[in-house]
Amino acid sequence: MDEKENNGLESENELNHQPPAKRTINLKPFSFVMLVFGLVLASAGVTFFALTTGDDKVVDVGSPQKPLNMNRQEFAKLYDAYDEVVGNYYDEIDETAIIDGAINGMIDALGDPYSDYLNEKEARQLNESISSSFEGIGAEIQEQNGYINVVSPIKNSPAEHAGILPNDLIIAVDGESIQGLSSSEAVLLIRGEKGTPVTLTIKRGENAEPVDMKIVRDVIPVETVYTEMLSDGIAHIHITSFSEGTYAELLAALDDMEKQGMKGLIVDVRQNPGGILETAIEISDLFVEKGKNLFQYEDKGSKPIVYTASGNRKVTVPVTLVIDEGSASASEILAGAMKESAGIPLVGVKTFGKGTVQSPKNLPDGSNLKLTTAKWLTADGNWIHKKGIEPTVSVPYPSYAMLPFLDPAAEMKEGMNSPSIKAAEEMLEAVGYEPGEIDGLFDEKTSQAVKQLQDDLTVEANGVLLGETTLGLMNKLRTKIQKEDPQLLKAKELLLEKVGK
Repeated sequence: MDEKENNGLESENELNHQPPAKRTINLKPFSFVMLVFGLVLASAGVTFFALTTGDDKVVDVGSPQKPLNMNRQEFAKLYDAYDEVVGNYYDEIDETAIIDGAINGMIDALGDPYSDYLNEKEARQLNESISSSFEGIGAEIQEQNGYINVVSPIKNSPAEHAGILPNDLIIAVDGESIQGLSSSEAVLLIRGEKGTPVTLTIKRGENAEPVDMKIVRDVIPVETVYTEMLSDGIAHIHITSFSEGTYAELLAALDDMEKQGMKGLIVDVRQNPGGILETAIEISDLFVEKGKNLFQYEDKGSKPIVYTASGNRKVTVPVTLVIDEGSASASEILAGAMKESAGIPLVGVKTFGKGTVQSPKNLPDGSNLKLTTAKWLTADGNWIHKKGIEPTVSVPYPSYAMLPFLDPAAEMKEGMNSPSIKAAEEMLEAVGYEPGEIDGLFDEKTSQAVKQLQDDLTVEANGVLLGETTLGLMNKLRTKIQKEDPQLLKAKELLLEKVGK
């Protein structure tokens, strides 16, 4: 996706009501915000879930213009309530705010976290903020049960570097509670210019204490494909989102890996929240035999339309796909096609479970309505919404990979007792130090373990967890997680069985 042009809400007045174009994909520069599975608002560093349909054509929520009918019985109660408020409320009222509130209430009553309404001011602010730059924190979010839930941090973004993880709840921004806000409203608070700080209050796990995480906004990475050649001719290609340029990036990566003697390929879509539908189709097509199903698209009241693989370029070496709970939408289309139509093993944990399609539409006054208007099904016709896709080979993350963030500004020292200290003890043990019993009590053994850590970090060995020591501990844990990746190791093991190593 060309984020410089397309990180806003819909800007065209007329949209075509149709599903994605059939197998021939002809991407053009988009003047419209891409309706994407994980619409990466890079300048805001936040993601909404929707769906692109390509060629500047999207699924429209509108219908042929109907004449205004003030006698519709279903609106009688609404009109009565409105007239009562206007006629009898004791103070002056803002009629526009009342109408916006009524629409918001109607959308909220759907109980759908992906449908949203922005009034004219909010829509304009969001358009302005996300079209000006690629700056923010780099985290994909969704509203969930009144809270803002992190789907995934973007690779190499400030959010990832700060330690944000999938399923973290953002409960406040700069001390202001965001409970009850939509994802669109949260964007306006979280995004900002490069170099400016924002403090997110994060809750990780039901019983965890909220922790403040100060993140300095930065330019959000544009690259979406990262490669490395592992030993024994096994290539590892990590796709972080399905943007407009991802397919071309992937083809170049495959060419490079083939030149290096690729014998097997690990495709990695962990913490990939999705992207453009056409890109998901193109990439899925690389791994599925011509004529076999890729996925199915179902409009309201219509039968599913089945999309099949073409005879274009195919990957011919053995493949495995690595998935996790941050793999959503377009990532799940790829996973479904690989698993059901190509028999490719999926390694990791169950995916996020996003099987619906959103369509934003500008209303005449400049406000914006985003509704869930369709759903997609896997190659075999399975609807994975709120269910996710199960891996072929289940490989959970190690327990230490999901430990809560430690606040570097919070001092932990001998004699103290808290859940955060227990998490710190688990981290110390995971990276090779011996803090004694993991019980949340900062005792003498914990202090000695911290001093050993400080010696290795070449900072003052005072036995107190604070500042550089805390950051150093978390960095060591992150390095361990990256080097001792059980899911990647299992995916490689499966490939080596096929290539004869």
